[in-house]
Amino acid sequence: MSLFVVDVEADGAAPGLASMVSIGIVRVDDTLATTFYGQTRPIVDTYSEEALAVSNFTREQHLQFDDPQEVMERLVKWLADTSQGRPVLISDNPAFDFAYTSYYLHRFVGHNPFGHSARRIGDFFAGLERDFFAASKWKSKRKTAHTHHPVDDARGNAEALIAFAREHKVKLPGVTLA
Repeated sequence: MSLFVVDVEADGAAPGLASMVSIGIVRVDDTLATTFYGQTRPIVDTYSEEALAVSNFTREQHLQFDDPQEVMERLVKWLADTSQGRPVLISDNPAFDFAYTSYYLHRFVGHNPFGHSARRIGDFFAGLERDFFAASKWKSKRKTAHTHHPVDDARGNAEALIAFAREHKVKLPGVTLA
């Protein structure tokens, strides 16, 4: 099994009602050098200017992005090439990131290599800390700035995941604890 931290930027709150703008993925390992980035043009006409602005793109730019089917096909191939065993999706907010990722994978390639579930970083941290309310404190462990570029955000989240896994001596596939 390989762990992948995923971050999605979108122009609205829910897949099918809005469109993915971009997706960034970082494989969790000691280097965090294996990454995927894709930009997808809109699949629906409705969108939120406020949500789109978070990604630092205009609607005109978003309309010029790649065909979502091509991006999802590249993603499936990349996962097959870089995952050792089944890929596991980890996210800051799987309710958002997994929802968009799964919807796009099912719609454009017919299946989701991540399966039907994801892991939330904050819940993992809260469990390690034995404090339900500690779920938001993990973000202080990021090294890479949270820029709303999905690869930066995924890398920062992966850095935090690795940092507290090492602190608590929790084994992660591909990560040296020392």
